Amino acid sequence: MRISFVRDDETFDSRSGRWNQLLAKSITNVPFLRHEFLRAWWTDMGGGEWESGELWIAEGRDAQDDLIGIAPLFLSSVDGRLTLMFIGSLEIADYLDFITSIENCESFLLAFCESLVADGPEGWEILDLYNIPEGSPSLAALEKLAAERDWQVKREITAPCPWVSLDGGWEDYLSRLDSKQRHELRRKMRRAAKHLPSVTWEVVKPEDDIGRATDVFLRLMAKDPQKADFLSQAMRTQFHRLTRSAHEAGWLYLSFLKVGEQFAAGYLNFDYANRIWIYNSGIDLDFRTTSPGWVLLGYIIRWAAENGRDAVDFLRGDEDYKYRLGGEDRSIVRMTIERS
Repeated sequence: MRISFVRDDETFDSRSGRWNQLLAKSITNVPFLRHEFLRAWWTDMGGGEWESGELWIAEGRDAQDDLIGIAPLFLSSVDGRLTLMFIGSLEIADYLDFITSIENCESFLLAFCESLVADGPEGWEILDLYNIPEGSPSLAALEKLAAERDWQVKREITAPCPWVSLDGGWEDYLSRLDSKQRHELRRKMRRAAKHLPSVTWEVVKPEDDIGRATDVFLRLMAKDPQKADFLSQAMRTQFHRLTRSAHEAGWLYLSFLKVGEQFAAGYLNFDYANRIWIYNSGIDLDFRTTSPGWVLLGYIIRWAAENGRDAVDFLRGDEDYKYRLGGEDRSIVRMTIERS
């Protein structure tokens, strides 16, 4: 296997088609590893989370020059030490991993490790890999390769990522909820339905103005003081890039609940790989008597169940509502590998 490194933006830009084709059959097929998502992240370095970095994307090709593995990495100085990390680290992308099939995982990672030593960035000290799903085969493969080289390796669970199965459809989903939560969700959705047409929900369509819709969503987000602090100008620019890239690629699912003409709640989601990924939310508490967050989530989950999606992923975090809606934990892992 031949490993080469992508070091410049122009070459990164040129990889979108083959990148996404490989991702579709990879061990971790998630929206956060789509080429357009990571390219948008790189443009603003995660909304200002990183001030600087160098691209070090490793590509593996077989004897027929087919792309069979990607390590989407960048190099930065962390606490004075040269560190390689996934593009998307840390806060913007909930799941990250190497992009390769299960059949090629071990051989690609072997070639990748050998190339890091021979041709990687001079003086690199640490591979610091965040947000890998705990079930990814890349974890065991990396531990084995690190042990063979006497590299120090540490694996730690960093956060839960609750999700719910939609197997059997909407009614089966409801039947699996705690009886109290099932009653509450049904009651709130029925109450909202009684107020039609004053309470409505809408999903941003392909022909809609995504810039305007993102501005509406960010205004709702900023009604939460903690989220308002998070939404620096650089982060707002990042959100616009991410929503536009997902919208143009066809996997954005941005939805709103309205009371009259007022926006009461918004959920920024992704409709990708046959599931809905609940990415972020904004709620106007002036409409709390309508339970806009719960009602909108109920509509989203019902739509997903009725339209053949197999799961809803609530992503990173242990917020109470995720478990009240039936969330079951899976975790993400940070793997740190330090050269001897």
